[in-house]
Amino acid sequence: MLEHVIDQRRRDLGGFEVGRVLPYGSHRMVGPFIFFDHMGPVDFPPGIPRSADVRPHPHIGLATVTYLFAGEIMHRDSVGSEQAIRPGEVNWMTAGRGITHSERFERMRAGGGHMDGIQSWVALPAEAEETDPAFAHHASDELPLLAETGSSARLIAGAAFGVRSPVKVHSPMFYLHCSLQAGARSALPTEYSERAAYIASGSVEVDGTRFHAGQMLVFAKGEAVLSAPAPAVVMLLGGEPVGERFIEWNFVSSSKRRIEQAKADWRAGRMELPTLDNQEFIPLPSPG
Repeated sequence: MLEHVIDQRRRDLGGFEVGRVLPYGSHRMVGPFIFFDHMGPVDFPPGIPRSADVRPHPHIGLATVTYLFAGEIMHRDSVGSEQAIRPGEVNWMTAGRGITHSERFERMRAGGGHMDGIQSWVALPAEAEETDPAFAHHASDELPLLAETGSSARLIAGAAFGVRSPVKVHSPMFYLHCSLQAGARSALPTEYSERAAYIASGSVEVDGTRFHAGQMLVFAKGEAVLSAPAPAVVMLLGGEPVGERFIEWNFVSSSKRRIEQAKADWRAGRMELPTLDNQEFIPLPSPG
């Protein structure tokens, strides 16, 4: 049963817009997913300013996952990673006790092009919040592909429909990229407590009501089926809750005190900058 509908809120990040979906009001999380941004879609002209880049910044207590439909982003972090991410691939960065990274549009700056993708944060369970930071990249051909008449689904992370992604996760969850042709239907996994579908493009119907791109549909437990009156791209996500989490700026934790410590560490320069991108950083925002 459909429980709630969340409309994205547009945010200007200083060079391009994102559609922010999570956190939102009483629905701050879906399973372990605590943050969900739709980056773009936007057409970048050649020579976009460096202000569009996301300069080095810190995280704790979460894993970030970047997934693109179009474009390219260069990732660099404080565990020494340098990895371009392209459509259908996965960059999964586990912050744990602390990591810093940057996201730059270098290829887009050189030649322009279309950018469209999703960045989400997955809160780590309590026993993994202080794990060592790590980074993993998975090419599209490493990810399980499920295909039925009129639809296909790439399993980005977690487990669903009898298959499991190679991406290492720390709690029960699922994350799928579904492409639906007109007339196709897609069910959500039934084994998880919390589930949602984000419409990235096109529209879908649930129980005869049509929903559009930019909306996240949150479902109660039980059967949930989407149908596509026209071609659509939908992200299915969810899992088991990990407990209450606090979120401030780029920090996620089960402890407000731990977030205050992370803020102090960043302000004092105690968090190492990305190995290959350490000449600038984003300062801690001022209160208010």
